[in-house]
This record gives sequence, structure tokens and C-alpha cells, in this order.
Amino acid sequence: MTDKQKDSPQVNKNIHPSFVALFYLVVTMILQRFAPIPFDVTAVGRYIGLGLTFVGFMLGVGAYLEFRKMRMTLDLYGSVRALVTSGVYRFTRNPIYLGFFLMVAGFPLNSGSLWGLVVAPFFAMTMSRLVIEKEEAYLEKKFKEEYTAYKSRVRRWL
Repeated sequence: MTDKQKDSPQVNKNIHPSFVALFYLVVTMILQRFAPIPFDVTAVGRYIGLGLTFVGFMLGVGAYLEFRKMRMTLDLYGSVRALVTSGVYRFTRNPIYLGFFLMVAGFPLNSGSLWGLVVAPFFAMTMSRLVIEKEEAYLEKKFKEEYTAYKSRVRRWL
């Protein structure tokens, strides 16, 4: 194992968070098609879904801007040279994954399906197990007390 491989979260290269989110969105569409939930989503519900989707997207943009400000990349599989704790990272340790969560819940809701609300917690569990736990272990090992202090004042999701 090279030094570069050692200095990374060791997340499986076949797992990319955007594809996991897309997978769960496809699952919601399949479920809606073959097993629709027999409750209508009102116009207000659709607007809430649109709002969740928009907020989710903006969380991702905010995270990207914080990384860009620090001249770092969002490479999930690479080394991290600094801990980002400003901007949206003051409120959640995982703004991109929270954004995907909101989109997995909101997009189907905006389309008239309640399945996103059912499926979104499974997305969160998948991300926690396959990605977040590995990232957090890596950051704790690399940044020690600095990350532990950050972790104690900022929640994983919200």
C-alpha cells in the first residue's frame, strides 16, 4: 500500500455518494410505479419537496465553495490537508450527504410520491455505514483533538 493510499479514508472506489443518491432516487421511482402509496401529495407537499430539493442542492454548493476557498478538492478517495469547519460545515459535518438526503426525500415528494420520505432514512444508513464512518475514522486519526473537538460541537447530519 502506498503512502497516498494510507492517507485516505479507504472508502470503496465503487461507492460514490452521488451514485448512491441516484440509486435511491431510482428506487423511489420504481416503488412509485409498482407499489404507489395511496395518499395524494397536496400542492403544499409538492412545494415542500421542491424546497427540500433546493436546500439540498444549496448545501452541496456551500460545501463546494468552502473547499474551493481553502484550495482543496472534494476527492472522496484522496488525502485531506486541512479540516473544513467554516460555512455550512459549522452546522453539519456532512453537508453534501445531508444535501443528497434532502434531495432523495424532496425530489419524489415534488413529483407527487411519498416514497422518498420512506427511502431517505435507508440512504442515510447506507451512507453512514459505507462512507461516513470511514471518513470520520480517517479524520480523527489525521487531525486528532482538532477533529474530536469539531465532532463534539457539530452534529453528523443536523
